[in-house]
Amino acid sequence: NYKRALDVGCGYGFIGIVISKIMNIPVDMVDINKRAVHLAEMNIKENNVNAIAFESDIYNCINKKYELIITNPPIRAGKSVVLNILLNAKNYLTENGELWFVIRKDQGSKSIAKVVNDVYNLSLIDKSKGFFVFQAKNR
Repeated sequence: NYKRALDVGCGYGFIGIVISKIMNIPVDMVDINKRAVHLAEMNIKENNVNAIAFESDIYNCINKKYELIITNPPIRAGKSVVLNILLNAKNYLTENGELWFVIRKDQGSKSIAKVVNDVYNLSLIDKSKGFFVFQAKNR
């Protein structure tokens, strides 16, 4: 049961807004890009959800723990950035917290999943049209 969620690299806020609506939980949404945060704030208002968006370089401005962290990591930022997001989520998850992420098959999903599986209990939840959805549980 999730009490609150964090959307890392939220962009204009689609995933965080949908999670807030469906699960009826507060969502903190962060992005390094000022414009993305501005658009996410507008979309939060437009959709009337319990969420806030703020600027953060990954976890730099995060000071609490979450039951759920979600991300569609920015593959174009490079593998080291993606792994930073995925592996360091552990420090911001509650004891039974979960990290959910989506990644394209042709953008290194296998090698990324292998590294992430060394840190979490990783499950492939769904795959469709070249996208993989993973759930990573704290060990």
